[in-house]
Amino acid sequence: MKRFFAVWAVVLLILSCCGCVDGQSQPLKVQNADTVMGTVLQQTLYTVDRETPAVREIIGLLQKLEEERLSRRLDTSEVGRLNLTGGEPSGSSVSPFLEEILRNCLEMWQKSEGAFDITLGVVVSLWDIDGWAAGENRGVFVPPGKEQLQEALESCGSGRLTLERDRLYLPEGMELDLGAVGKGIALNQVLMYLRENNEITGAIISLGGSVLTYGQKPDGKSWSVGIADPEDTASIIGTLTLEGEWFVSTSGDYERYAEADGVRYHHIIDPATGYPADSGIAGVTILAKDGFLSDALSTACFILGKEKGMELAVSCGAEVLFVGKDGSITMSEGMKVYYESA
Repeated sequence: MKRFFAVWAVVLLILSCCGCVDGQSQPLKVQNADTVMGTVLQQTLYTVDRETPAVREIIGLLQKLEEERLSRRLDTSEVGRLNLTGGEPSGSSVSPFLEEILRNCLEMWQKSEGAFDITLGVVVSLWDIDGWAAGENRGVFVPPGKEQLQEALESCGSGRLTLERDRLYLPEGMELDLGAVGKGIALNQVLMYLRENNEITGAIISLGGSVLTYGQKPDGKSWSVGIADPEDTASIIGTLTLEGEWFVSTSGDYERYAEADGVRYHHIIDPATGYPADSGIAGVTILAKDGFLSDALSTACFILGKEKGMELAVSCGAEVLFVGKDGSITMSEGMKVYYESA
């Protein structure tokens, strides 16, 4: 709960709020905070319907997405079922929805030269950083051994996946993990919902380290999205000023981690080593027009580091900001249009 309220406090700092409005002539502001998909969801909606069901419907949409499609931990989800069928010669049928996601993931794997990889499920399970960060595990955190990781890595690698039409051929022992793009996929679905809901005139929605802006505020002011300071996550290093529909995704070594013998092990795993990525970066923020792209790039660019990460983001039509472990800030030229330091 302390983590929950800390995150909520940051959101109150970074979300621009309008003053009181006349509900009869202007949209009302509705706010909500909840937990879904293993992280914190904050919603600020502007709606002409005082009794709008949108808040609950968005939560339900995300819960359904996790339970039926994306979770690798639940047998009820499509990804969970695929992980149970590895090694079958006939492969497994894949829904059109997941097929498109997997093809996008394989494309990003190629573009990032392997830095982005959705086949690290076995390695992720060995570390179980999410479980330790959430307080689900008891005792003392012990990092997996080098031999364990090497053995686990032998079952990984997106280059070993085969996707033909609507069938996926998953090698035996391999486990898919879409955690690196789950929030971006989810916010894409939320955007589709908002576009179809004529009662919502504007919204800013945060799901963990990803943010969606939509429409506009009644007062005509821009959306303001803060970028957390890796050294003090209750503060921000600056803000992005945005109009209309945007996706902002941030990946950092401060988000989820476990400690052992004074060493902090974060959750962003480098596919080349099986260990938490060490590229000299403390945080990466991506600005893009697509949720999947922003989420995938934030992970890939964190692993690649400033030079290769910058090249990748710009080639994909996205803007990027890096915060180095030394506190330095580097950003693409396009990001400078939207960024203002705190």
